[in-house]
Formats: sequence, C-alpha cells, structure tokens
Amino acid sequence: MKEKYDDFLDRVRHIGDIGGALALLAWDQEVFLPPKGVPARARHKATLAAIHHDCTVDETLGALISDLQGCELGDFEAANVREMKRLRDRAVKIPKRLVTELTEAGSLAQQAWAQAREKDDWPLFAPHLEKLVALKREEAEAVGYAGEPYNALLDEFEPGARVEDLAQVFGALREALIPLLEKIAAADNPPDDALLRKHYGLAEQEALGRRVLRDMGFDFEAGRLDVSTHPFTEGMSPRDVRITARYGENELGMGLYSNLHEGGHALYEMGLPEQYDGTPVGQAVSLGIHESQSRLWENCVGRSREFFVAYGPVLREMFPEQLGSATSDDLYRAVNVVRPSLIRVEADEVTYNLHIILRLEIERALLRGEIEVADLPALWREKTSTYLGLTVPSDAQGVLQDIHWAFGVFGYFPTYTLGNLYAAQFFAVARQQIADLPGAVAGGEFASLLTWLRANIHRKGSLLRADELCREVSGESLSIDPFVAYLREKFAAIYGF
Repeated sequence: MKEKYDDFLDRVRHIGDIGGALALLAWDQEVFLPPKGVPARARHKATLAAIHHDCTVDETLGALISDLQGCELGDFEAANVREMKRLRDRAVKIPKRLVTELTEAGSLAQQAWAQAREKDDWPLFAPHLEKLVALKREEAEAVGYAGEPYNALLDEFEPGARVEDLAQVFGALREALIPLLEKIAAADNPPDDALLRKHYGLAEQEALGRRVLRDMGFDFEAGRLDVSTHPFTEGMSPRDVRITARYGENELGMGLYSNLHEGGHALYEMGLPEQYDGTPVGQAVSLGIHESQSRLWENCVGRSREFFVAYGPVLREMFPEQLGSATSDDLYRAVNVVRPSLIRVEADEVTYNLHIILRLEIERALLRGEIEVADLPALWREKTSTYLGLTVPSDAQGVLQDIHWAFGVFGYFPTYTLGNLYAAQFFAVARQQIADLPGAVAGGEFASLLTWLRANIHRKGSLLRADELCREVSGESLSIDPFVAYLREKFAAIYGF
C-alpha cells in the first residue's frame, strides 16, 4: 500500500509542479510580459495545460486512485486521494483539444480586455468573449450537470455547490439588506469620505501597503507585491506567493484595500500545509473559503474602528498635508460610507453583494443561451440601474470592469458573496475565542488573529469540504445571519439609527 501511495504522490506532485509553472506564467503575463509576447505566451500556456491534462487523465493514475480508495490511510492522505479523484473525474470528461483552446483563447483575451478597458472599446474585446463563452458552454456540456449548465462551472470553484441553492441564499440576503439600505439612505448625519479623495502620492501609497502587509504577517521573503490593472493573488507554493495591487492618485482607499484584500488571500496561501505542497489536499478547500480570508482582512479588520486607532497616527504621519487634522474616527467613518458605486472592487460592504447578484444573473443567462455576448453592455446598464440606481457612463465602468471573463472564468463571482458570509461567521467565532481581539487590532497586533486562522482554516488545506470546515470552526453551516447582524450593528452605530 505504501508503494502505491508513494507512486500516487509522485504523479500528483508532478501535476502540481506543472500547475505551479502555469500559475507563474499567468502572473508574469499580468505584471511583466511585453505586449508583443502575448501570442507566444498563449502557446506556452496551452502546451503546459495539455501536458497537465494528459497527466491528470493518465490511466495508471486512475488505477492507483481506485486501489487506494480501499486502503487505510491517514486523514490527509485519504483526503488527497478523494480530491485527486474529484479532479480527475472532471478532467477525463473534457477533451484535451478543449483544454488547449480555452487556455490559448484566455491568454489572448486578457490582452484584448486590458486594451479595451483602457480605450473604452467594447468591440475590441467582444469577439474574444464570444469565443470564450462558446468554449465554456462546450465545457459545461462535456462535464455534465444537474439542473443547469452553470452548475458544471460553479463546481470547479465551489465543489458540490448548486446555483439554485445559492440563488435562494442570495435572494434572502438581498431582502435582508433592503431595509438596512433604506435606513442608511434616510440617516440625518451620514459620514463623509472627501478626505480619501485628495491627492496621494503613489510611492507613499505603496509604502503604506507594504507596511500594512508586513504587520498582517505577509512574508516578503516568500512573496512579492507588484502593480496590475486588476489586483490578484497567485500562489505557486506556500513559499512563493505573488500579489498585485492598484493605486489611484485621488483615491487612498483603492490601494489600501486592494493590499488588505490580496494580503488576506496571500496569508491563506502561505499558511497552507507545506508538507502537502503540490498535492490537492495542500490547496484551498474552495474559492468561497479563499474569499473569506480576503474579505475578513479587508472588511472585518481593515474597516473596523480599531484598525484606525492603530493606523490613524501612521496615516497622519505619512500624509500630513492631507490627513494631519483627521481623527481616527474621521477615517473610520470615511471608509464606511455607504454609497452605490459603479465599480465592484470599490463597493461598500452593504451594496457589494448587489454587484455579485448582477453578475450571477448575467452568467446564468449566458450559459443557458438566453442572451448572447452582444447583449451584455445594454443588459449591464439595465441591471446596474435596477440594483444600484446608477447610470453606467461607459463600458469601461460597466461590462469591461472585471478581468474574470477574459480569463475564461465563469462561475467564480458567487464565491465573493460566499466569502463575505464565511468571513463574518468566522470572525464572530474568532472574537469569542481570542482574548481581547479588538484590543489587539487597536494596538496594531495581528499575530493572535493570524495564529487562529492558521490553526482553524489555513493548515487544514482541503482536508474538509467547505461546509464541513464551516461547521467545525463555527458549529453551524453557512448562514446569512452573522453577516447581516454584523452589518446592522456596525452601520446603525455609524449612521445613527
């Protein structure tokens, strides 16, 4: 049995190494690749993706998985076999030709998207998206699904989830948020965020981001911080995690919160069980759990009153002309202004999930063939008006704002709302179990929180499924209640109702 497991492990780690190389190429494409190198990079990635697919569907690996399922293994080893079987079962249904086409099309689409967004030129990107949507529809049919095609793609990011169930959860959340938004809109003394919209030097903002990341526990000897059009995190291993941020000269929050958000992702990647690096059990359990880590640091910590008790003096020292007279409470209220926005990544905590509901509805309709790519700009404007009460002035601020579709990623957006829900549920437990967590944050000390997250979430890798992990940590399955309670308590105090 040991020989079989060792053989299995060698093959799985080989697949993991190829995946790491693909991740590195994807990171480089967004950060350093010269524009003329994109076609060659698309071929490189497609070639590696084909090799990755061949190794995953290899019949010898399949036989080893079958043999090991009947053996007595340790918990992590058994989970490794279980997760590799899940990944392989999906891969064998997808033709290698489709894998390479998707990879190459996504690489070319990323460059077209970046140019289209910069120039506000939807027709430049639309043909690439049409090809990707056709390929993703084909993938859904190849994988198979119960219910609707979206489930086949959602399962890649949130194993076992069904969009029909998520739609009910999101609908209940939307109904819970409506009265809260009405009370906020009627408040007599709303906070003001004008102080965040002064001129802030980009070099100083990056220095601030690096300081916050170090304080959080980000290891710069095991990671990098760079700049990209759309912030993202790429983990090649727990000792090589790359993040990017973006900064606005007249928007202090853009850089600060992209660093906090991606820093949360990075800490999860750095905290995964290193002894299982390169294997399925050494990876994040789901994208919803991954997003819980980014949203926990970005919002539960980074938008808390205690955070600005710690960083108010730092901000005043770094930006004396802009913030010299601002109190910690001024800063706290400024970053918690609730105002519908056009851009998802700039949305406040209360309206953010409306952006996700909008995208989920569009993706479901696309996959079902009810709408086509040509319909998207107008449909985006219509739904933005309906959900957020805003008029979209340009496609760059509308349908072109997210990079996900350019990657060929469909079924990902719901994980952001799941992340918000998990984050609130986990943070409520952390506050109960960590002695004076608010006092620690107010003192700029995050080690106790990171230690708790490492022990309860990060080190588990994919040992447990997402809902099993949630129940182990919190004693309950995922619920909207902790998140809604968190929002009501916080914004009632800020808006005075």
